[in-house]
Amino acid sequence: MPLSLNTRVLIAASAVLFSFFGLAEITLERIYHDSIEQDMEERMFGHVYALISAAEMGEDGRLIMDKELPDTRFYDPESGLYGQVSSNDGEWLWQSESMRGMSIPFTEGLPRLALDGRQVTLPDGHRLYLFSYGVVWSDSPEPGQDYTFSVAQDMTEFDARIAAFRGSLWGTLGGVALLLLAVQWGILRWGLLPLKHAADELRAIEEGVQTRLKGRYPLELQTLTSNINGLLSHQREHLERYRRTLGDLAHSLKTPLAILQSAAENRDGKEELPSVVLEQVERMNQLTGYQLQRAATSGWTVLSAPIAVQAVVEKVLAGLHKVYADKGVKTHTDLQPGLEFAGDEGDLMEIIGNLTDNAFKWCRGQVHVQACSKAGPRNGEMDLFIHVEDDGPGIPSEMVRYVMQRGRRADSDIAGHGIGLSIVRDIVQLYGGTLEIGESELGGAAVHVWLPAGPKG
Repeated sequence: MPLSLNTRVLIAASAVLFSFFGLAEITLERIYHDSIEQDMEERMFGHVYALISAAEMGEDGRLIMDKELPDTRFYDPESGLYGQVSSNDGEWLWQSESMRGMSIPFTEGLPRLALDGRQVTLPDGHRLYLFSYGVVWSDSPEPGQDYTFSVAQDMTEFDARIAAFRGSLWGTLGGVALLLLAVQWGILRWGLLPLKHAADELRAIEEGVQTRLKGRYPLELQTLTSNINGLLSHQREHLERYRRTLGDLAHSLKTPLAILQSAAENRDGKEELPSVVLEQVERMNQLTGYQLQRAATSGWTVLSAPIAVQAVVEKVLAGLHKVYADKGVKTHTDLQPGLEFAGDEGDLMEIIGNLTDNAFKWCRGQVHVQACSKAGPRNGEMDLFIHVEDDGPGIPSEMVRYVMQRGRRADSDIAGHGIGLSIVRDIVQLYGGTLEIGESELGGAAVHVWLPAGPKG
């Protein structure tokens, strides 16, 4: 099962947070470790200086510890603080009482002013930090005699401080990480709430409770919700068009069917029956084709690529030149380069195809086709303008008035211009465009179509 967007972001945020805090814990612990280690070295340096201060050269020329040390832990076997003084010829001269019975691998034979600090683990498991310092005694009977003063400190306290710091650090960073995750979860819930609302509204649309997305959505989602509403509206329009077309088709077929029934029942007109049947079948074929074309009209579609108008016009004209090759029609085209249509390619083909087919059918020899961007007659906005004219007899004024009546069905349209112009009229009305029919300068009919550049709202 795919993870939700909320879960994905939380997992990613958790991984980033714990990685960051893990690195932060390691870094801070390293810094703290180095800090207390440096502090230990400084304190052990102080112990070495205390040993040097307590040392004196004896009458026999040997270095002796004649003074009492200020830190009494050197005298306590369980204190964890140990000291030793040795000459660089390998002889140890003094060991603290706390070191009684112990063998500690101090560094010996250090040159003057040399320092050595290191950690060791004894056979019994105790960890010690050893610190040694090389010294030259000025009043030694043997000139240049070097000594090594050494101090050892049990690491138990050191380890305890590190462990306490680590526990405190993990607790603090873990608490902060959990707090940040909780805040992140809250922000995600709030940020993704519009998506949940959209999903709820889509579910309501599926259940028939509402017909479109009504919520107010952030800018990032407005394009998505607008396109979804466009798709829903487009689907409803298609469904309504199918229902209306079926009703119109049923109504349109009543008259031809009634004529056929009457002719079949008329015993005196049996000789005329074949011609009546052929005429009415042709009529029903025209009506069926017209209504199917109305139902197939797409109208504005969202998320679709624009259609190159010039390519469609050239394709249609190329086909018509083959169909009407015997007429030798001369065509003049005026097509704006780069002109595009934001609707369905099939609808544009129907408009241009029907208009130019009528022009080729009725012309004497000339057809003019123009397509450009031009201000529309309704609101003055730049629309797609299609102009087709011919030098034929023109369209009778009574047919122009009939075709231009909004909502008129093609029941009584005469063969020729009627069906094609009715289809063009319906498509143009579907797109909210304008259709005008007039006289051509060539002497025939001129048809003007304005189609909006895109869907409104």
